[in-house]
Amino acid sequence: MLFTWWNGSTFGTWLNNKRHGEHVGTDFQGNKYYRSTKKIPAGANSPFAGRERRWVIYNGSNDSSRVPAEWHGWLHNSYDGVPESHLPPPRIWEVEYTPNATGTAKAHHPAGSLAAGGHRPASTGDYEAWSPDA
Repeated sequence: MLFTWWNGSTFGTWLNNKRHGEHVGTDFQGNKYYRSTKKIPAGANSPFAGRERRWVIYNGSNDSSRVPAEWHGWLHNSYDGVPESHLPPPRIWEVEYTPNATGTAKAHHPAGSLAAGGHRPASTGDYEAWSPDA
C-alpha cells in the first residue's frame, strides 16, 4: 500500500480519503466513490477549479473498465447527484457487466494474430490498391 497503485490505493490516496474525502456510494462490484470536502476556488490554477474533485477506490485491480457507465458519468461531473438518483429501469436486453479481458487468457485473438498461431488465410485477390493516378 505504501508504494503501489495497481493493487489498491496508495498511502497518499488513503490519507486524502481520511482527511478530505466524503464517501458517496459503492457500486455493485464494491468500488467506492468519493468526493472532496475541500472546495477549490474558481480562480485557482487547478483542473478542478470551480468544481469538486471526485475519485474511485477500486475493489480489486485498478482497471478503469470496471467503472459502470452511471458512475463514470458522475466521476466526470456530468451530473451532480449520485447515480442511484439518475438510473433508468434496467432493460431486458441489457447484459451483465464483463471485465476487460485484454492481457488475460480470455482475451479475443482473431485469426492471423500471433497469439492465435500467426497464420492468416491466403488473400483472394479481390483487393485493388488505391493509386492517385487512377
